[in-house]
Amino acid sequence: MHRAKRNRLANETSPYLLQHAENPVDWHPWGDEAFALARALDRPVFLSIGYSTCHWCHVMERESFEDDAVAALMNRTFVCVKVDREERPDVDRLYMDFCQAMTGAGGWPLTIVMTPEKKPFFAATYLPRTARYGRTGMMELVARIQALWREDRPRIEETAEQVAAELARHAGAVSRSPGAGPSADAAFASLGRHFDRAHGGFGGAPKFPTAHVVSFLARYGARTGRAEAREMAEKTLRAIRRGGIYDQLGFGVHRYATDAEWRTPHFEKMLYDQAALARASLDAFRAFGGEAHASMAREIFAYVLRDLAAPDGAFYTAEDADSEGVEGRFYLWRREEIVRIAGAARADWFARIYGAGPSGSFRDESDVGDDGGIVLRMTGEVDEIARASGADAAEVRAMLEEARQLLFEARERRVRPFRDEKVLTDLNGLMIGALAHGAIALDDPSLALIACRAADVILAERMTADGGLVHGNAGARPIPGMADDYAFLIEGLIALYGATFRAVYLERASVLNDFFIAHFWDDATGAFFSTADDEGGDLLFRKIELADGAIPSANSVAMGNLSRLARLTGRGELAEMAVRIAGTYPDGLSEHPSACAGMLAEKEFMMAAPCDIVIAGDPESDAVRDLIRAARAGAPPQALLLVAGPAGGSADLAGIVENASGYIYPESGAAAYVCGNFSCREPVYTPEALSTLLQAITGDDNGS
Repeated sequence: MHRAKRNRLANETSPYLLQHAENPVDWHPWGDEAFALARALDRPVFLSIGYSTCHWCHVMERESFEDDAVAALMNRTFVCVKVDREERPDVDRLYMDFCQAMTGAGGWPLTIVMTPEKKPFFAATYLPRTARYGRTGMMELVARIQALWREDRPRIEETAEQVAAELARHAGAVSRSPGAGPSADAAFASLGRHFDRAHGGFGGAPKFPTAHVVSFLARYGARTGRAEAREMAEKTLRAIRRGGIYDQLGFGVHRYATDAEWRTPHFEKMLYDQAALARASLDAFRAFGGEAHASMAREIFAYVLRDLAAPDGAFYTAEDADSEGVEGRFYLWRREEIVRIAGAARADWFARIYGAGPSGSFRDESDVGDDGGIVLRMTGEVDEIARASGADAAEVRAMLEEARQLLFEARERRVRPFRDEKVLTDLNGLMIGALAHGAIALDDPSLALIACRAADVILAERMTADGGLVHGNAGARPIPGMADDYAFLIEGLIALYGATFRAVYLERASVLNDFFIAHFWDDATGAFFSTADDEGGDLLFRKIELADGAIPSANSVAMGNLSRLARLTGRGELAEMAVRIAGTYPDGLSEHPSACAGMLAEKEFMMAAPCDIVIAGDPESDAVRDLIRAARAGAPPQALLLVAGPAGGSADLAGIVENASGYIYPESGAAAYVCGNFSCREPVYTPEALSTLLQAITGDDNGS
């Protein structure tokens, strides 16, 4: 067992880095000091990237980084660097590209060995202490690299140079198809080929929620009327909501399912997954209706507000998969526990609905001796199961809710998983946007107030003196904002304006977007770099990322932001930039168009005939509120709504929207100005007249 001596990570603030601060490995944070030392000692750099709630990161730490023999060998051979991938997503993405190119796979923990010039020559993910699972062990790997570095250095350096050159070439490699880009129809066909018709979702195990794919299908289905798009979106959402990947007691979605049937999750919960899945549920609700989709969004919001909300109103990053050193322990159950807590009658029904049989259903792959436990998942629809048993469905639902509350309260007394309390700008932007969309779709103003509080915290604490953003903090060092921070926060602010009509949020979105363009836009490519022009000096090169990952790419979101801001503010040059991004996509994407589902979802918005509504009047008046309700009820999905209020008020758009002073309203009332299908109509003054006008425009659009 190693001695508890704190290494160079002790002064960091990242929970992931602090988890490794007492490892016997002589870890360094990412920075010039570590690479200068590697050059001075003439050693390769061992880079380990993970995050605080990553189960296999914990396993590799226990097996290798806490082991004195492994640590001694690493300390003699390398300069060792630890990176929190959520804190430095730019570093993570650059070397994840290398890992995926070299091994055909990726994931965390990510293990990279590189030269002191940051040029990689070895990549892997999880490595055990000694060889097993068909994987090289750390003891063997370190000894092998030590020998190669000493005996075959020229070949290593030649390989590293070639790899770095190839990575740099692909970092900005894009295809151009002006005004076209990836085809929505081709992506839909590709998704259809990979759709799991038995269990929902796409592909086999492991199975991820890929919520932005569901959002694309919902918007595509709404525009085209394709029944199969609706089927794929709704079946996937329904399967996730029923599965073990969804927390049946406390709500929220786990990171992914280890199987194709959504039964068994890896139990970490990420803020970005909650935001994305809530948004997908809302997109399905708007496109197809259905209380189940609205309920899912409400449940996810309930989880986030209960367990991921910081006291100041911002949102934390994640919750761990492990508690008390065991993956899933917080979430797993024994049948006898359920009977004891819920009572025999309730437990019987709970077992029928949630698969709580007498035998366990979970086994931790890292601990073969664990005999598992019950992962709660729905086995079918409550009403159908009740009817088949001759029971009253309402009574069964009441018993199930009572049991759920009792079990949830009992679970709250367990040792909770670790919570990563980093507050990151990009992830907060995603959650602000989801809440704002929820406020509109669910007609719940309280969600808008929660989103306002989070937005106000981020705008107050994450702005730089020159008008830019900070991603987060590494110790006392601010981490400069990256493309995700700008794109996701701008999107959240635009959505928040649409939920509240507070001009400050539209103004902040517009100003941040201008800064983003000034420092990230690549006019030669027609897309945004991932890092700013005055940042990225500690990376090999700047990247342009267009394909989606677990969430849509920053360029996908930025394209939608540009299109919306162009229409909201009247700045036509922004629309031209959006069109340029729409025609830019990664090399080879024509074979995998669904990899740009986020961009295609935004193109669904851009392809629809625009409908812009301006309501002029005092936003606090009943007249304006009535017109807003009529607009939201009758406008098509692609409609954008502005409220132009009196000078000096919260809805004063002067200086933000071109021709804002041109909207005139009666002194004691309000007026609605509508432009749809590329023509503007005479103003109307009553909700009834506005509803009639919108119905006519929507009919024209559907018939065109």
